[in-house]
Amino acid sequence: MTRPLTALPVDMAASRRALLAGAGALMVGFVFGRGARAAVASDAVLAPNAFVRVDADSMVTVIIKHLEMGQGVYTGLATIVAEELDADWSQVQVETAPADASRYGSPIQMTGGSGSIRGSYTPLRQAGATARAMLVEAAAQAWRVPAGEITVEKGIISHAASARSAPFGAFAAAAAKLPVPAEVPLKDPGRFTLIGTRLPRLDVPVKTDGSAQFGADVVLPGMVHAAVAHPPRFGATVATVDDAVARVMPGVIAVAVIPSGVAVVAQTFWQAMRARDALTVTWDDAAAEMRGTDRLLAEYQALAETPGVVARGEGDVEAALAGAARIVEATFDFPYLAHAPMEPLNAVVRFTGDACEVWAGCQFQTVDQGNVARVLGLAPPQVQIHTLMSGGSFGRRATAVSDYMVEAAHIAKALPPGTPVKLQWTREDDTRGGFYRPMFHHRVKAGLDAQGKIVAWSHRVVGQSLLKGTPFGAQVEKLGYDPSQVEGLENMPYEVPNVRVDVHTPDVKVPVLWWRSVGNTQNIFALETFIDRLARAANADPLAFRLSMLSDHPRHRAVLELAAEKAGWGTPLPPGRARGLAVAESFASYVAEVAEVSRGPDGRIKVERVVCAVDCGTAINPNIVAAQMEGGIAYGLSAVLSGAITLDGGVVQQANFDTYRVLRMADMPEVEVHIVPSTAPPTGVGEPGVPPIGPAVANAIAALTGREIDRLPLSSALAV
Repeated sequence: MTRPLTALPVDMAASRRALLAGAGALMVGFVFGRGARAAVASDAVLAPNAFVRVDADSMVTVIIKHLEMGQGVYTGLATIVAEELDADWSQVQVETAPADASRYGSPIQMTGGSGSIRGSYTPLRQAGATARAMLVEAAAQAWRVPAGEITVEKGIISHAASARSAPFGAFAAAAAKLPVPAEVPLKDPGRFTLIGTRLPRLDVPVKTDGSAQFGADVVLPGMVHAAVAHPPRFGATVATVDDAVARVMPGVIAVAVIPSGVAVVAQTFWQAMRARDALTVTWDDAAAEMRGTDRLLAEYQALAETPGVVARGEGDVEAALAGAARIVEATFDFPYLAHAPMEPLNAVVRFTGDACEVWAGCQFQTVDQGNVARVLGLAPPQVQIHTLMSGGSFGRRATAVSDYMVEAAHIAKALPPGTPVKLQWTREDDTRGGFYRPMFHHRVKAGLDAQGKIVAWSHRVVGQSLLKGTPFGAQVEKLGYDPSQVEGLENMPYEVPNVRVDVHTPDVKVPVLWWRSVGNTQNIFALETFIDRLARAANADPLAFRLSMLSDHPRHRAVLELAAEKAGWGTPLPPGRARGLAVAESFASYVAEVAEVSRGPDGRIKVERVVCAVDCGTAINPNIVAAQMEGGIAYGLSAVLSGAITLDGGVVQQANFDTYRVLRMADMPEVEVHIVPSTAPPTGVGEPGVPPIGPAVANAIAALTGREIDRLPLSSALAV
């Protein structure tokens, strides 16, 4: 039968009974730590602020407002609190915060921009120091001694003169009755005992024994499962649906047309997916994107022949180019990229009619809460979000439209009130119908004087805006361009007297989204490989050439010099090997990488070794900093070697890891990470490892083969 559809009538009570019989227990509280246990609310609990709680058995619970997606945020944020509290690491646990912008938003509650540690460093230090001060004051009053004579070490409060000591829990109840001090002193960094050490991660035990809760793990009594048929072209809508086969398949509970496609609900996900595949859907492509990537790229290249909106303009570029001794030009093409997180998208929604609960790896809690509320006709506070750990994201779970959560909300709305529904996307769903890093085209021209110094730089970029058409688009309207389109270029550190960076923003219906390190990924590749071309034109060493233009950027210089030293820059390599380097500032951190590549007898290029130097201010946990650099290098290298999303007539050609290839173990180079010692406030580490790896590899390939890389992935240009 072909007709518009809503929910099909089904005996939901029977379905609930069947599912309840096999339902597993859902862990509540989402508490993680060494011997973690949920605290029982009582007067004996000290909770002076929204971020820390000390209970009667001396357990310290740090409330985490951010998403743990593998980056180590649980451990890093807990370390900051524990440091100021002088807690013992064995008594620290973490608990996920609810979605509550009034307590955890500034102005919104979210995880992104490598900003969790950076944005929380001072507030969490203050939170820990406040709890410590109150415990000390409670002890001082109980012991009738001056607070200044009391010391705290590893969770023990002591008064040396009277030989008295007690754990935190002994004074939690008394401290809870004290007024919360408005200001408290913070530690001198020279006295840190936890920050800067390689503490074990709090999430490792639960991830090791399988008790960690990810969205895919959630099981609720009476839960049903959903899969959605999405249009093959972006912007298409449902015209007609023939569900005659699907609705009589085993386990099928409901079929519903929702704004993003056609949802099938069944007792198990396998049943829902099989029934979804049995639908016959006619799609209306009237408003769909019909262009392929070849046509889009040709249009981008044509746009690049004309001036764009100026994002940076200094000096007189045209006059300087006209007077240059030598002109160097290049174009660069970058494909769409998928985020490809290991855990595909999923969410569980339970809507009762006047309230809603969501279980998901939420990266944009405030945005997700608002979007789900709008679908269900609720106020945001009526939507309770349980933020679970996420098996990766790289930006994919941070959408302005909350696409998969909104889908789950629409499905829940079509079911009887109180029915929990788990929506699960397959990897093919996300690869073919998700959000992508934008495709970009760059056109670059620079002039050198007779001494080989850069006198002019013209850089034009063509690509979609991430913000245009979203609630965050006001900045685009104000500037005329999206800052992410030119990040890394607009703030290029090299000392060039005449610079122009301009932008074209074509309208394309392919959905785009920030991807790990956002605009820096393609922009730093173009910048740093072009710097190497200019160094060759000037007959200069690439390292010396960069350093000569960074006199006002000591942190760039420091990481370049450290990476070069540790990599043995300038020392001989065996035949068939070469090095390349690159440097970038992103998310307030500075990273330089030296890549060493080889070419085998068959001509195949392999990345053998990467040496990374990072200045991220205070390294809260050096192990996590190193892990994030290593992960960023692997993620960036994966995209550089083989990552590409291509469209044919508007239809994405890739589906899973067989056609959207990611880095294999055999392709992973040896990586070593060196952290610049610093007492400056911490900065981002989740993303800054990504931008330098592509140009470092490309520059090494150029040094080895003479082949300059002007398009990615490398698999489209070289045998890799």
